Amino acid sequence: MLFAVDIGNSNITCALFSGSTLKKRFNIPTKSKNYSALFKKYLLKIDIKGVIISSVVPDVTPKVSLSLKKFKNVPVLICGKNISVPIKNLYHPPHKVGQDRLVNAFAACQLYGYPVITVDVGTAITLDVVSKRKEYLGGMILPGLEMSLQALAEKTALLPKVKLRLPRRIIGTSTQESIISGIVIGYTCLIDGLIKKIKKEIGNSKVVLTGGQSKFLSCLSEEAKIIDPNLTVKGLYCIAKYYQIP
Repeated sequence: MLFAVDIGNSNITCALFSGSTLKKRFNIPTKSKNYSALFKKYLLKIDIKGVIISSVVPDVTPKVSLSLKKFKNVPVLICGKNISVPIKNLYHPPHKVGQDRLVNAFAACQLYGYPVITVDVGTAITLDVVSKRKEYLGGMILPGLEMSLQALAEKTALLPKVKLRLPRRIIGTSTQESIISGIVIGYTCLIDGLIKKIKKEIGNSKVVLTGGQSKFLSCLSEEAKIIDPNLTVKGLYCIAKYYQIP
């Protein structure tokens, strides 16, 4: 099996592929103290032939890589280090773009066609754009939903900390409901507006929504018609297949 690992700021998303079939997916906290113990818990009896990693947390990447090398004694390839995401990258400078953004872009092209816009709703929210020539153009970065809720609670005297959930209505009738409506519906409108602006520049495009918090926007967005919570790990599989990694 191929083991795909997406190291994010909050969670490490792990996926096992048998051929093109995603057989198992699990998350572990990025700030875990013992990665080896967690990998043993999930992977002890599983035959892994290769590992591919995408990461936006440089300090964690070598720890995860070393844990897997010691545990399974298999090749571990890291996007941006051992291998490149096979897409024409027009970012400036090219090496400054997050590998997860390139992986999402490549996955969306392979799975859904192009031009395409990906929206990844996680700790941060990223919008990434691929042209009709299959060129990665760049995109936008926004603070995530949880980050925004935390900022309101920490930077104001009277606003409370609120747990993220779907709003019951547009007009909040309490402070908590007003915050939830403002964050969830507000971000949905913001993202839909950005997508419309992007489409004016590059023409009509498919839109793929992904990420751990995408469920809060998926039922409200008017622009994001394709929902794929596994886009990044599927992208890692597509990259492994491109390079003929076992």
